[in-house]
Amino acid sequence: MRLVRSGVTSRVLMLAAFAALVVVRTGYAQEGEEKGKDWSLLFDKTDVMIVSRDGVKLHTEIYAPKDTKDALPIVLERTPYGLNDDEKGFSRKLGRYAEMIPDDYIFVFQDIRGRYGSEGKFVMNRPVRDAKDAKAVDEGTDTYDAIDWLVKNVPRNNGRVGLLGISYGGWLTVMGMLEPHPALKAVSEQASPADMFLGDDFHHNGAFRLSYGFEYSTMMETDKTNFKFQFDRFDTYDWYLRLGPLSNANAKYIHGTLPTWNDFVAHPNYDAFWKAQAMPYLLKKPTVPNLNVAGWWDQEDFYGPMKIYELLEKNDSEHLNYLAAGPWNHGGWGGGRGDSLGAIPFGSDTALYFRQKIEAPWFAFWLKDKGKLPVKEAVLFQTGSDKWVQFDSWPPREAKKRDLYFRDDGRLSFEAPVSGGGEAFDSYVSDPAHPVPYRHRPIDMTYPEDHPGGWYTWLVQDQRFVDHRPDVLSWQTEELKDDVTLAGDVTARLFASTTGSDSDWVVKLIDVYPEKSEQKWQLSGYELMIANEVFRGRFHNSFERPEPLTPGAVTPFTIDLHTANHVFKKGHRIMVQVQSTWFPIIDRNPQKFVPNIFEARETDFVKATQRIYRSKRYPSSVEISIVQ
Repeated sequence: MRLVRSGVTSRVLMLAAFAALVVVRTGYAQEGEEKGKDWSLLFDKTDVMIVSRDGVKLHTEIYAPKDTKDALPIVLERTPYGLNDDEKGFSRKLGRYAEMIPDDYIFVFQDIRGRYGSEGKFVMNRPVRDAKDAKAVDEGTDTYDAIDWLVKNVPRNNGRVGLLGISYGGWLTVMGMLEPHPALKAVSEQASPADMFLGDDFHHNGAFRLSYGFEYSTMMETDKTNFKFQFDRFDTYDWYLRLGPLSNANAKYIHGTLPTWNDFVAHPNYDAFWKAQAMPYLLKKPTVPNLNVAGWWDQEDFYGPMKIYELLEKNDSEHLNYLAAGPWNHGGWGGGRGDSLGAIPFGSDTALYFRQKIEAPWFAFWLKDKGKLPVKEAVLFQTGSDKWVQFDSWPPREAKKRDLYFRDDGRLSFEAPVSGGGEAFDSYVSDPAHPVPYRHRPIDMTYPEDHPGGWYTWLVQDQRFVDHRPDVLSWQTEELKDDVTLAGDVTARLFASTTGSDSDWVVKLIDVYPEKSEQKWQLSGYELMIANEVFRGRFHNSFERPEPLTPGAVTPFTIDLHTANHVFKKGHRIMVQVQSTWFPIIDRNPQKFVPNIFEARETDFVKATQRIYRSKRYPSSVEISIVQ
């Protein structure tokens, strides 16, 4: 154990230094890191290697506030991304907790096994252990062992521990509450994946998230620290298109060296491999108070926290399960002000509000018996109206389902078609050789080193960049005469056919701003995505057993567009777009059924004519939940 001390400072100096930190707080960086702050003025640091039950040593940094004799709770964050120590050896991760520091906690950061300073072998989303095997380990047992050591060995702790993290750290938080240590008194799962095949990082409804899956697995599994794959061109849309079939990734670049990519290839369907790490098969009921946190425009894990909240809510007899959601991208609540995202302003500092008014009081309540709970059940930022709203349940019980039907001449209407058999449809030709980009080109790499990157804000980009593509269909309402408040589930119900034997369907629900925006002139005519999703057609009957589509046959598809809390304001329009490619965030469907798309050949990729039906017999629509 190595103790790092920076001399004795007074309590007054510490609080003054903290106040200065808040005043000069910078914008959000990866994991909310503060830059250029002297944390040695506030904390004493201890470095230790905590021995887990199988003997593997886990690198851990402990930060105890200076000049306090009180017994304090411990706040633990475990991470695969490193602790990012500054020039004095103090983790910049402390900046993530600027709003909690005045309440006095002992902060602990730990590298998970196989990453950075910790021993052992890293396994992506390490499977949950067999509880019958006393020697088996997983991230849950490592968390338990870390907490056990901390409460027994860290001076002046009060025996209570809080656990939280964002993204992979959120998943680690969930693992830590499956079999919680008795000292674990509160957790906050933030942007955790819930199902890597149905809705999170690597697949959505079976459709492979190509650019993210390739770049993230190369980053995490090339060495113990974060590796950046070197593209030979800036526009990765062009690079992935030149890559050709997915089989070329191994043949040309990976050569079988990445375990996660090998798993993608070996498990193209929803088999036991994916289910073993999916939350519906792991979560039974809340074990400790949990604050689930989600961002409406989270480009990586929006499905996860909403699904985890839903699963835990089914058996929450002790009222331990809570939800907070705001207008953020992935982890955007963890730092900065959160007053805007991309071109979209929110009228207030939403991220700062979350940290000050929700997160900090949450942990103070459970770990220090201080104040009252800031959330009665669900607290959600309502986009469009730009205000925070408290709900007794989510989705709201009072929400009414209404269908927005696809009609002729590109109209979208709450009135259903009253005539027509199967003959009324709109169509387009989908060509895998010319896929629709998922965001404005050029599309830079997912995590650039030398510029902010478009990945972080692509979900709020103006969708007009695809308006006139012949392979994208759009329907929109007339200007709304009154506000329409969406609060709850969004579901697309398509009746579609293809001349191929497989197909992807991408559906987007969009808020179209007036041609003259009074809020901000740059938003005039803006097309803002509110909900979206992709569905891989081969899974229309089963995610476990894919089947070819019958060419030319009208097939119903029900696509979960998840949930939203948004006001389509008077004078705006509601739009729905449908397309069959979304590249390269989603790999290209050959549009010819093959057993495993990861093993498809170049000759398997074919053009297909797609039809979306809008008749009385086949009334394609998007169902939304409306509250008055």
